[in-house]
Amino acid sequence: MTTYKQDKNLQVPKEVSYVTKTLENSGFEAYLIGGSVRDIILGRQPKDWDVATNARPEDIIKIFTKTFYENKFGTVGVVQEDASFENLKVIEVTPYRIESGYSDNRHPDRVDFSTKLEDDLKRRDFTINALAGHIKDDAIHEIIDMFGGMQDIKDKSLRTVGKATDRFEEDGLRILRAVRITTELGFSINTETQEAIVSCGTLLKNIAMERIQVEFSKILMSDSPIIGVNLAQKLGILKFIAPELEQGIGVEQNQAHSFDVWEHLLRSLQHAADQNWPLEIRLAALFHDIAKPETRRFSHETKQWTFYGHEVVGSRVTRKILERLKYPKKTIDKVTTLVRWHMFMSDTETISLAAVRRMIVNVGPENIWDLMNLRICDRIGTGRPKANPYRLRKYKAMIEEALRAPLTVSTLKLNGKELMEVLGEAPGPKIGYILHALLEEVIEKPELNTREYLEQRSKDLNKLSIEDLKKLGELGKHKKEEVEAENIEEIRKKYGVK
Repeated sequence: MTTYKQDKNLQVPKEVSYVTKTLENSGFEAYLIGGSVRDIILGRQPKDWDVATNARPEDIIKIFTKTFYENKFGTVGVVQEDASFENLKVIEVTPYRIESGYSDNRHPDRVDFSTKLEDDLKRRDFTINALAGHIKDDAIHEIIDMFGGMQDIKDKSLRTVGKATDRFEEDGLRILRAVRITTELGFSINTETQEAIVSCGTLLKNIAMERIQVEFSKILMSDSPIIGVNLAQKLGILKFIAPELEQGIGVEQNQAHSFDVWEHLLRSLQHAADQNWPLEIRLAALFHDIAKPETRRFSHETKQWTFYGHEVVGSRVTRKILERLKYPKKTIDKVTTLVRWHMFMSDTETISLAAVRRMIVNVGPENIWDLMNLRICDRIGTGRPKANPYRLRKYKAMIEEALRAPLTVSTLKLNGKELMEVLGEAPGPKIGYILHALLEEVIEKPELNTREYLEQRSKDLNKLSIEDLKKLGELGKHKKEEVEAENIEEIRKKYGVK
């Protein structure tokens, strides 16, 4: 065991320090443990804060006023009472443990509490997670390292605690976690650990798909998912997650693409990550051409490969994959919709605004810009230049135009039926003239669009002759058309299109 005194400032939140200090003041040991120590050393923000102690669950519950204890592993949730603790509400405190027997390759059959920190560190997965930090004055001032985790952090190397095959047989999910952690941290996996992943990969068959999905999603949401998915394939474990992806390896495309289907999908995914787009777009980017191997045919006329209908088949394949991985229905529906319609682009010189509106109906207004982003990922994944092509800009302009609420009399806070009731008039041209006259005024001054003003103004207008009303109504129509044209011109100017 090596103890490292820390000169640099490794700050921890006051609520974490409060928990460890309270335990120590009660006569117990207390250490910040695991990934939170690793992340602080790396200058990353920990997502969870775990404390290990030689106190038993019943001791922890007595020491703190508000706790909850709902598991068989000894972990007690300590609820913070100080209202100033806004970022953290619960700190998990767990007794030192000795675990044995992993008949399901996931959870220990037996858990015994220990009085020794060393026993707890021995059961950890990777050396960089087997570090214990002693807290003093709201900072880690001492780090306990039994397995060379500090050196592995320095070397950016992921290595298991002890024999790698033993650690993976204890918990098969560690196999995928190894890929996820190295992807997130930009580390590499040491040779022995890689070999163990290859030999133990089938253990993932014993792991619940929900757990695999969580780790897979974390890989996709990392800064470099292309590395993680590539590594999973190289180590032979991608086939336990999404084997359909491997069918694209070596599948040549037409001359519009610089890469095979596999590389194209990975590069499309990576662009979504580079843009910090959400999980749904990343999933769609990874799976949008998943059915190309299945639909590929060679055209002797064009001397090119064709992939007719791959978006339709691909949406079905994608749904099957996401359902198998137990993604939420909302996620599945959105991703499959994006995959289904990702081939929406056509000649913008001939496409009509009505066709664009139909596309918006197909995917939903809430998804149309995500579909455009997927299309951008698709384009970047071909290996083409990153500059937006004219067609893409033109389509964006048409979408914005289609989404824009048109200026009509329905914009008014007073509709035709209400106007007739206010004026005591029957349906006829006069009502239309008044509405368009009111619309002209509202276009000029939107603040006039109130029920009170429109009612009063309509009474004044109603006193005019039908000829004068007609002139005002025509002016309103012309003003509307003029503003509409200006709005469309602004949209097209925004995207640099005609």
